[in-house]
Amino acid sequence: MTHSDGTEVRSHRIGLVAVTAAGRRHARVLADAWPHARLVEADNAAAGLRVAWSECDQIVAFLATGAVVRILAPLLGDKHRDPAVVTVDEAARHAVALLGGHAGGANTLAAEVGALLDAAPVVTTATDAVDLPGLDTLGWPVEGAVAAVTRAILDGEPVTVVADAPWPLPALPANVHVGSGRAPAGHYRVLVTDRIVPLDGRTAVLRPPSLVAGVGASRGVPAAEVRGLLDRELAAAGLSTASLRCLASADIKADEVGIRTTADTLRIPLVTWSAAELAAVEVPNPSEVVRAAVGTPSVAEAAALLGGDAELVVSKTATAMATVAIARHAPRGRLALVGLGPGASDLRTPRAIAELRRAAVVVGLDQYLDQIRDLLRPGTRVLASGLGAEEERARAAVAEATAGHAVALVGSGDAGVYAMASPALEYADERVDVVGVPGVTAALAAAALLGAPLGHDHVYLSLSDLHTSWEVIQRRVAAAAQGDFVALLYNPRSRSRDWQLPAALRVFAEHRPPHTPVGVVRNASRDGQRVHLSTLAAVDPEIVDMYSVVVVGSSQTRRVAGRMVTPRGYRWRA
Repeated sequence: MTHSDGTEVRSHRIGLVAVTAAGRRHARVLADAWPHARLVEADNAAAGLRVAWSECDQIVAFLATGAVVRILAPLLGDKHRDPAVVTVDEAARHAVALLGGHAGGANTLAAEVGALLDAAPVVTTATDAVDLPGLDTLGWPVEGAVAAVTRAILDGEPVTVVADAPWPLPALPANVHVGSGRAPAGHYRVLVTDRIVPLDGRTAVLRPPSLVAGVGASRGVPAAEVRGLLDRELAAAGLSTASLRCLASADIKADEVGIRTTADTLRIPLVTWSAAELAAVEVPNPSEVVRAAVGTPSVAEAAALLGGDAELVVSKTATAMATVAIARHAPRGRLALVGLGPGASDLRTPRAIAELRRAAVVVGLDQYLDQIRDLLRPGTRVLASGLGAEEERARAAVAEATAGHAVALVGSGDAGVYAMASPALEYADERVDVVGVPGVTAALAAAALLGAPLGHDHVYLSLSDLHTSWEVIQRRVAAAAQGDFVALLYNPRSRSRDWQLPAALRVFAEHRPPHTPVGVVRNASRDGQRVHLSTLAAVDPEIVDMYSVVVVGSSQTRRVAGRMVTPRGYRWRA
C-alpha cells in the first residue's frame, strides 16, 4: 500500500521467519504472546525474509546472522523506512538487533524477544553501548549530519545544542553544551528548530513538535488539495513539515476524509474543537460567513491557536475548498509520573525504564532513587528527599518541568495509587505535558503471592490518619465490610499507630465469619519478603508494620491448598 505522496505504508506487523523445527518452536512462543506477529510461510529462508521485508514493520529471523545479512543486503534502502530486523540463534541464546536499532525499534524488539525466550539481547548501537541518548531516540524527527554529530558526542568532542526555545531534552554528556545563538566556530552542533535551515557536515537538526496546522474545508475536499496548500504555506514560511504536532479543525470536520487522510499521510493526529471553543479564540481574520455556516467566526486560525501558548505564524490562506493557518506553540515541560513497582527489578516495566532514561531530572524518595541510579544516564540531575516530604517532592518536580525540563517523578508501586501522581497534578498546569507510567502495585504483588484473593470486587483502603481523619476512615472501612468487598489495607500499622488495624479488623469481624482468610505480605518482591495466611479470628496485628499489606477476604473467599482464593462469581463448587 502507498500514501498519496508515493511513500510506502506498512501495516504494523512483526514477521517471524523460521525454517527449522527449533526455530518454528521459538517463533510460536512469540506468535502466542503477540497478536500482531505471524509466522511467514515460505519455501525457504530467503523467500520468507523477502516476504516479511515487503509486508512487515519488524522481522524476527530464527537464522544465522550471516545468512540474514547476505539475503537482505540487496534490499537495504533507508534506515527510516526499512523494517527492523532481529536475529535469534537456533538455541535461542541470543537476540541480536541487526538492522534498525533506533529508527526501526530493533533494540527494543531484541529486549522483548529476549524476555520471552530467555535469550540475551545483543545491542551494538554505539550510543546504547556507552549509555548516551541517541539523537534518533527522542521521538522527534532528526535530519542532517546525524552520524557525524553522534560520533562527535561519542568521541568527546565539543558539541553545542542551539534551540529556538527550551524544549525538554534528556540528560546530556559533559561535552554537549546547551547554548543560545550560534555555535562556536568548529563545533559540531545540534539545532532544535522548526525552521528550514541550511545543512552542513557538522549539523544535525532535531524537529520539535511545535507547529499546529488549523484546517477548514468544504465538504468533500480532496486530500491532495489540503496537503498541497499545507505544503505550500509551510515552505513559504520556511517551516518544516516534520515539526507538525497535529492538524486541528472543527469537530464537525472530524469525519472529513480529505482532512483525515492528510493527517494519516503525515502520521500525526487530527484534533477537533467545538464551535463554542473555537469562537472563544480571538483571531486576526474572523469571517461572518464562516460564523453563519459553522457557528464560529474562525476555524483554521482558531484551531491552530487552541491548546496552548501559541502565536500565529501563517494567517489563514484558502484555495477553492481548503483553508489553512499555522501556529507555533511554545514548548511545554515534560513530567513523567513513574511507578517503579513493588521493588523487584523484573517487576519494573520497560516503559518506566525508558522514561527514567528520557529524563534530565529525576525526583523521588531517597530510598527509591537508590534502586534505580544505575538506570539513569550520565548527567542526570537527581533531587532526593526523605520520608515525609511528599509535597515538597511534588512541587519540586512540577517546578522543574514548568521550567522546561524533562522530569521523572518516581515512587514505588503505581504512581497514582497512594503515591506521587495526585500531589504533583495538583500543581501541574497547561505548561507541562504529563506522561503517566503505570506500575505494579504492592497490592497486586501481595495478591499474587497469596494466590487469587482479588478474583471478585475489591477495595483499597489506607489506615493512615495523617491526612484523613479516623472518623472518615472508619466509615469507609464499615462500608467495605457491609458491602462484602475484599479489602486491601495500606499503611496498616506503625509504631505510633498501633490501634487502627485491630479496630478495622473488629469492624470486618462484625460482617464476616471468623474463618474468613486474611493475608499479610511484608516486603512483597523485596529482600525480607514474608507471606502469612491466617483468618479474621486468628490474625496477629503484631506481625504487621508499614512495609506490609493486609488482605481481608470477603465472605466468599476460601483457603484452597494453602492459597487465598476469591471465586469470580458467587458460585462455589460443591
